[in-house]
Amino acid sequence: MRESESDFIVKQPLLKQILNLAQEKKARKIIVIDVRGICSITDFFIICHGDSEPQVKAISDHIRKKTTNKPRHLEGYENQNWILLDYFDIIVHIFKKEERSYYDLERLWADAPFKEIDYAYNQE
Repeated sequence: MRESESDFIVKQPLLKQILNLAQEKKARKIIVIDVRGICSITDFFIICHGDSEPQVKAISDHIRKKTTNKPRHLEGYENQNWILLDYFDIIVHIFKKEERSYYDLERLWADAPFKEIDYAYNQE
């Protein structure tokens, strides 16, 4: 039986850790998309954005330095408009606000269960 939308984050410790770390650096509009069963490359996407290139870099650096697992792949770090961190089962997309609007990844996965994370989430 498939987990409900509200349960899928609780049972994923690394996912929850990454979400909390992104929140600590004030990542905006954090969304988790559950793509298990509809995507062969990963189980979850985390999509968020920063308001500036330094903030995008700070979010990425904070996640990379504080997670118990290290990403197997890092992309986009040089230009800091869209940084991708690949943790096998979780792919983190950290955008600069304008880039996020342009690529609109949420629309591509609109049929998948998702949860928008608010700033109170890390208190749960």
